[in-house]
Amino acid sequence: MIEQLLDDHHLNQETVYSLLSSLVSKTPDYADLYFQYSVAESWFLEESIVKSGTYNISHGVGARSVNGEQTGFAYSDDLNRDAIEKAIDFAKGVSNSHSPAPMQTFQSIPEIAKYSNLNPLGSLSSQEKVDFLNRIDALARKEPKVKQVSASISGAYSEVLIASSDGVYQKDYRPMVRVSVSVIVEHDGRIESASSGGGGRYDYRYFIDHNLDEIYVNEAIRQALVALESKGAPAGNMPVILGPGWPGVLLHEAIGHGLEGDFNRKGSSVFTDRIGEQVASSKCSIVDNGTLSNRRGSLTIDDEGTPTQNTMLIENGILNSYLFDKMNAKLMGVESTGNGRRESYAHIPMPRMTNTYMLNGTDHIDDMIASVDEGIYALNFDGGQVDITSGKFVFSANEAYLIKNGKISHPIKGATLIGAGDEVLKKISMVANDLKLDGGIGVCGKDGQSVPVGVGQPSLKIDELTVGGTQLNP
Repeated sequence: MIEQLLDDHHLNQETVYSLLSSLVSKTPDYADLYFQYSVAESWFLEESIVKSGTYNISHGVGARSVNGEQTGFAYSDDLNRDAIEKAIDFAKGVSNSHSPAPMQTFQSIPEIAKYSNLNPLGSLSSQEKVDFLNRIDALARKEPKVKQVSASISGAYSEVLIASSDGVYQKDYRPMVRVSVSVIVEHDGRIESASSGGGGRYDYRYFIDHNLDEIYVNEAIRQALVALESKGAPAGNMPVILGPGWPGVLLHEAIGHGLEGDFNRKGSSVFTDRIGEQVASSKCSIVDNGTLSNRRGSLTIDDEGTPTQNTMLIENGILNSYLFDKMNAKLMGVESTGNGRRESYAHIPMPRMTNTYMLNGTDHIDDMIASVDEGIYALNFDGGQVDITSGKFVFSANEAYLIKNGKISHPIKGATLIGAGDEVLKKISMVANDLKLDGGIGVCGKDGQSVPVGVGQPSLKIDELTVGGTQLNP
């Protein structure tokens, strides 16, 4: 469809080159054009009825001019040449340079695709999507304690064309689907809720072929029933064991953002100027890997046309690399790591994570639990807050258990984990060999932009962490 859009507006590789040359005319460093066509839909079920659905089509182009730390940017949702030229005139107004960047010849280098190039929205009919949501509702209501069920299925598909003054002329085709299930349970007057779901860069039939509707329903109900049995969480400094998979969101927020290149170039990260230093326990190796097939956070190329990479951020506790887009990489004298990402054509790219996770260790979860006299075993998280400059974070665990005398005692409610990312890394004493990635639900926000991401980790033990709870002596 991106090709059709260009054809409809009398645009081709030659005219794109001409437009970009105009943008470069006052740009000493770098310039790019980002064309995008997107379709998206969502279907929502509640109270056993599919109550709403949305469908959206959008397209446009973003024009960017980079002069050192200055960025000129404008976008248009009209792809006729006059509208694009107006956006270009605005974007290049940031610089009056008389030594523009050299305009390189376009080179389109096919990359190995990390996912299908087919639009997933047509992989099920409208009726099949409604039937899928109704099946989720029926499955969940088999549990007598379930009182309310809500579910959604959503899909999106984007085609992008990236053209830049350094010779990039790359296209990418990006599918995305997701399913979410939420339940409310009640027993003896106590009410709890939980949710589950997942997705990735494939089509809707993946959910059916892998019985994921049943898996998501069972997981949401399991978490909600555990919450019904929970007691108040203890408070104080104590050992904390984090389970595999989604708890890696703590690494994403408390550590991953601090390793993004813009924060480090500006000196506002706790990890600034620490490449080569021991910043974590030698048990810790953390990567950002945008090359994993079909993963939610994966990309064949980033939004500047750079192939994504498997970047070793921390290796055996040593800080090895930051995450870079082109602008911040140039300003710091390094190469882009393929982490220049943007929400859409209407946004500028910046360094962002893809799939960020800790690698396997050699320990075992049973040994971790046995090593704790009194502490917490956290398996799932709600949201959290992080201060990038200090690395301090606050996270709420929505599924956690008290550990007593080396054994799991009972589920607890209201546990809040408080600490600083760089300090926590140094207190990790055990890392298991049970690495899991999240189910495909991650959305990362930064400077008003949201992009899909992945997180993950093996089980790990933090020797001491501050826990805010609701009961001092459980």
